[in-house]
Amino acid sequence: MKHFEYPWLAIISVLGLLLLFPPAAGSSVRPRYGGTLQVELRETGLSLDPREWKAGAMESATNEKLAALVFDRLEVLDNYGRFQPQLATEWTHDATFKRWQFTLRAGVKFSDGSTLTPTDVVVALQPLLPKGQQITATGSSVVIQSATAMPDLLEELASGRFFVYRVQPDGTLLGTGPFFVAETKETSKSVDKSDSAPAEGSSAALVRSEGKSTHLHFRANEETWSGRPFLDAIDVTLGVPLLRQLFDLQLGKADLVELSPDLVRRAMQDNLRVWSSSPVVLYGLRFDDTQPAVADAQLREALSLSLDRQTMANVLLQKQAEPAAALLPQWLSGYAFLFTMETNIARAREIRAALPANAGGGAESLRLRVDAPGDLAKLLGERVAINARQAAILVQIVNRVIPRGTATTASSTDTTTGLHLFAWHYSTLSSRLELESFIGALRLGDSNESAVTSTDPEQLYAREKKLLEERRVLPLVALPEYVGVGQNVRDWMPARWGEWHLADVWLDLPEPAQAQAGNSNSAGSPANPPATAPSGAKP
Repeated sequence: MKHFEYPWLAIISVLGLLLLFPPAAGSSVRPRYGGTLQVELRETGLSLDPREWKAGAMESATNEKLAALVFDRLEVLDNYGRFQPQLATEWTHDATFKRWQFTLRAGVKFSDGSTLTPTDVVVALQPLLPKGQQITATGSSVVIQSATAMPDLLEELASGRFFVYRVQPDGTLLGTGPFFVAETKETSKSVDKSDSAPAEGSSAALVRSEGKSTHLHFRANEETWSGRPFLDAIDVTLGVPLLRQLFDLQLGKADLVELSPDLVRRAMQDNLRVWSSSPVVLYGLRFDDTQPAVADAQLREALSLSLDRQTMANVLLQKQAEPAAALLPQWLSGYAFLFTMETNIARAREIRAALPANAGGGAESLRLRVDAPGDLAKLLGERVAINARQAAILVQIVNRVIPRGTATTASSTDTTTGLHLFAWHYSTLSSRLELESFIGALRLGDSNESAVTSTDPEQLYAREKKLLEERRVLPLVALPEYVGVGQNVRDWMPARWGEWHLADVWLDLPEPAQAQAGNSNSAGSPANPPATAPSGAKP
């Protein structure tokens, strides 16, 4: 059922982009090489080491977008729902889907000029593969084996953290992708990084900003196997507040910015280009038994019935989100439409009235900790408390600062909080692996049940249905990602699940004769790029 979704996803993607971004009158007919794309991001920290990424973490999604500039995968899924070769040129599997063989592309080089080997692929992917999957090198190929069937291995390897890289002795990472990190520049003395500026051709493992902002300069890899990208460079500024990003886009100081749901309408009113993905972020509530009150199944049912998800999505989030009734979105699972989440305040009050007076809002309020970062999560937490109060259930919000990237984990030193508001960013195209990661990270169900091994949609549906019926986790709303795009950005064709494909982007810059006299060329990033393709460029 999931495979049937991809063609429709591709059609929606292409038609939507054509409607949102029609060809601009008077723009260049053919792509131009050169220029620097200015990107601004809210995240203050960035890790280009896939081994450090946490499943479902919001910052891991940012890490993945930028890592795709530097690293390649064995294969990828294009916008038409087809798997395309990348570092692997072809692949085969046995009849049971337990053994897959990938033939590697010959002559691929890392950004320092060294050659990619099957051993590099094995060393990179083995720490990233799920438990039970083993990868070995054989000749010019790599083989991935498992005791259980892996019919979704292509979806698994085409997304998430499954990049191929080489770890240098100093801890930096080499990639084979279209760009490499050429410079990391600090804008304030309060910025703290784990490493100094990376060596030429390498990628910093970790960049962390505690001050105003940090700048990363990605330079085009002239020798990449896929052909030189159109852009000369990409400048990424971390730690920029969302409202400031919007202003910079309006003033032409930024070409790509993030937009929060409350800024989308404002951006559209200002005639800015706005792109949205499929729903890729889930906000929900998670229960555990650390607070005795939430152990009562009837109380959890009453709280679930009190939640008004339509109001959250349409009013609080200004119709920039969808009410969520499932853990996995429709575009990923194919069966999410079968789930419903009822709002029935009258029934919630009846259930609450039948409970002991001191349960859930009597002698002891339910304590809700907002684990997800950002103002949006706080607003959702407050709305949950308001909805619960209408059913005579008192919810007290416990303020606690949660670092970005740790918001979706279940570990906590607070043993008195039994209700958590979390954010989960979908990171894989495999519905089985996503559900398994979700269950494991949020500690749902017994340890024996935490491994989801079947890719059968019916069995996945049954597993998710059981989780929802237990009401240990309550979906609230699902949000797309919103991106503001500059008017001079061309061929912006991201994937509906959030990948940006910046290697295909080019800038519609003025002709050299029209450029201002003061815009002189600089090494590695010309202000007035040549109209002809440089050596090693894309065909």
